[in-house]
Amino acid sequence: MCAHGLCTRSARSGDINRSVMDQISAAGVAYNQDLTHKTILVGDSGVGKTSLLVQFDQGKFIPGSFSATVGIGFTNKVLTVDELKVRLQIWDTAGQERFRSVTHAYYRDAQALLLLYDVTSRSSFDNTRAWLTDIHEYAQDDVVIMLLGNKTDMSSARVIRREDGEKLAREFGVIFLETSAKTGLNVDQAFITVARELVRCSVQMPIRPRFHLHELLEPEERETSGCCGFN
Repeated sequence: MCAHGLCTRSARSGDINRSVMDQISAAGVAYNQDLTHKTILVGDSGVGKTSLLVQFDQGKFIPGSFSATVGIGFTNKVLTVDELKVRLQIWDTAGQERFRSVTHAYYRDAQALLLLYDVTSRSSFDNTRAWLTDIHEYAQDDVVIMLLGNKTDMSSARVIRREDGEKLAREFGVIFLETSAKTGLNVDQAFITVARELVRCSVQMPIRPRFHLHELLEPEERETSGCCGFN
């Protein structure tokens, strides 16, 4: 059973290289491709939630074009994951404190939550603990959670190390990646990883592959990366 993004906490040797389709077939279960999974982007204002969604949806970055999101907006996307069609309804939320009560209401029927922080902002990273506490309080027990360290293209201004994000993700038992909404680094991979996890959780897969960062990252990032998913 999934529990806050983790279907089970162990994996059999060899399962990591098998597709979701292979695992579903082996388990004798079926995935309903007509399902729409409500997926919510959360995090402090200014961490790049809207830019991340635009990069994923339109494949482009528009510098300086977004004011702070007010309220809620959403985009529908269909991904192909291991020959399965996975439908995501992705909601972009306001990060300002005055909108937090509105965001809480949307947690309740969310199947996935992507929590962003800005690697150049210590406060946005520190505040992820409060966001995660809210998620665990208001969201469903089987919600898939991914922690994303955004704005990795701003390397000279970075104050949060990759290792800091990995440690926090390990503490809360969630999936972790670093992304750049500007360059597109790992943006598609983040949503694909969430979609794959949603498939597993929706059919209550009895096994869950252990995440390895080298399998999630874009090729140019693989050489210098450590682990990113935690059991």
